[in-house]
Amino acid sequence: MNIQRLLPGLTGIAFLVVIPVLPVPPFWITVLNNIGLASLVTIGLVLLTGVGGLTSFGQAAFCGFGAYTTAVLATNYGISPWLTLPLSVIVGGVVAMPLGLITVRLSGHFLPLGTIAWGLSLYYLFGKIDMLGRYDGITGIPPIELAGYRFLSDGAIYYLIWFFVIAVAIGARNLLDSRTGRGIRALRGGGQAAEAFGVNIVRAKLIVFVFAAVVAALSGWLYAHMQRNVNPTPFGLSMGIEYLLMAVVGGSGHVWGAIFGSGLVIILKELLQRFLPSLIGTTTNFEMIVFGILLVVILQLARDGLWPFILKILPKRPPKPIPTSNQKLPKRTLALAGSPLIKVEKARKAFGGLVAVNDVSFEVPAGRIVGLIGPNGAGKSTTFNLITGIASLTSGSVFYQGQRLSGDSPRHIARHGIARTFQHAKILPDMSVLENVALGAHLRGSAGVFKSFLHVERDEEATLLAEAAHQLERVGLGEYANRPAGDLALGQIRILEIARALAADPTVLLLDEPAAGLRHGEKQELANLLKKLREEGVAVLLVEHDMGFVMGLVDHLVVLDFGTLIAEGKPAEVRKHPAVIAAYLGGAA
Repeated sequence: MNIQRLLPGLTGIAFLVVIPVLPVPPFWITVLNNIGLASLVTIGLVLLTGVGGLTSFGQAAFCGFGAYTTAVLATNYGISPWLTLPLSVIVGGVVAMPLGLITVRLSGHFLPLGTIAWGLSLYYLFGKIDMLGRYDGITGIPPIELAGYRFLSDGAIYYLIWFFVIAVAIGARNLLDSRTGRGIRALRGGGQAAEAFGVNIVRAKLIVFVFAAVVAALSGWLYAHMQRNVNPTPFGLSMGIEYLLMAVVGGSGHVWGAIFGSGLVIILKELLQRFLPSLIGTTTNFEMIVFGILLVVILQLARDGLWPFILKILPKRPPKPIPTSNQKLPKRTLALAGSPLIKVEKARKAFGGLVAVNDVSFEVPAGRIVGLIGPNGAGKSTTFNLITGIASLTSGSVFYQGQRLSGDSPRHIARHGIARTFQHAKILPDMSVLENVALGAHLRGSAGVFKSFLHVERDEEATLLAEAAHQLERVGLGEYANRPAGDLALGQIRILEIARALAADPTVLLLDEPAAGLRHGEKQELANLLKKLREEGVAVLLVEHDMGFVMGLVDHLVVLDFGTLIAEGKPAEVRKHPAVIAAYLGGAA
């Protein structure tokens, strides 16, 4: 274990442990408790908003479910707070499931508006239910007890709160650094590439939504037993806005930034409430105006929050070692060379009155390289999208080994071993090159949320990363494994996409302009790689504009013009076809 990588975290934990022992005013222990409670909610928001790209203003309501569940059970039925803990987080998760199924399907401005709507509804619901004490709330909540010790004071419950904060933060980091976490992080790239490699986009969004709700409910459970009374006030929209502000200020993509942002906002709030009234001569709540201005400034000047600036001050962490594994991922059995794999039959795609693909039919056999060529706008990329399920057919069919693919989702199609690159490269620039490639191997792993959170999937994860490292070496990008993918040049990004597709162990490889941006020598290396794949039995469907590259590589050519198939056959035959000469190759043919 690399102590240098753990040193900043261990230092922070040691600092938290000794604070109550130091001669600090009790007020600051209370503030630290509030920071801890807010940090739990904000960590969930980091995964939901910063990583998953789902903006939520309603997280305070889930705190309410945790707080009210334990308050009712502990006061009315005398149930131990420790027994109400799992029930509180389960209630938060159960409520989040239907809300999440509705919310994650929203996009654009409808998404935050949806969270505001149910956040307000739940807040007013808390104040209308008699069993919850309506707006007066519930008082006399018993304290938490452990081995006869009662957590009555702020100093007593301090360690319990921060135990949960550190545990949740470490678990969240484990989750993000896993197979499941890569799928979640891929949501920020729009999700199209992730879904093409088997990630269930709706499920990934629902995972982070429920996770954020569960940790918010945990915060509510702690809050109820710290305050020993609850009412709807802390669970309204204003607190939801504050939690979102904490996530943005700290750094919406950083788990440890959630704690930093929570601390900064809560301390600033305490200072404003103490000094602002005397400065402006009124007791009106003006801190929300200050927070609004702060949010706008940070979004303008530091969209990634302030935590990245802290990271620059801290000692630079050494790069992660390239993983090794004695285990090998299972490989698919490839079909006999020449046997039909992909069959496109009278495929048609119309966008209103525009026909992008017009009754096109062709086959891609195993162990063959098929070129799909044509002028710009001929319908080549649309054909790719029809085969991989990203676009739906207007009519016609696509088959894989005789099995109909039409109507299947991209992730179901990916299960057959159909992998692709994109005309406009879809990488995740903030993730490392290695992790981008590992995303391609998503379907070759099985570890879920709980294993990832507890970090007991490390053997499988090491095997997946080792496979990704192998594919990077295979395409000549091994030395860039730990660099952010956004640092690569365009040609390297094209090769990175191929490595990601190879990590899926494909039977069919769909390459959309893979040679774009490559130098002559790099094109030759790419051609050699594709020839090797052909020898192994992998089928390749290739879209490319470099005719010199195509003609010396492919076994079969399919030519489109305005969405219509105008010629197909051997390269030597197609280049002499009059329609091809007129539409595409011209006099150079």
